[in-house]
Amino acid sequence: MAQDLKYHSMVRMYRIQSGLRQEDLARKVDVSRRTIITAESDNCNLSLATALRLAAFFQRTVDELFVKEEG
Repeated sequence: MAQDLKYHSMVRMYRIQSGLRQEDLARKVDVSRRTIITAESDNCNLSLATALRLAAFFQRTVDELFVKEEG
């Protein structure tokens, strides 16, 4: 079932590669710092709109930001 899917967040890695603090990224994608903290955690529960904003900012797909874990 969909609820059993596990994902690994790559948001922190892309944020650090971009030289941004959590506050900086939050400001750039118009969300709270708390949302960025959530986005950086595995198996987070973000809105589709937020996931799409992050993906667009990093020029990645949502699947590249949140990688399905095998097994």
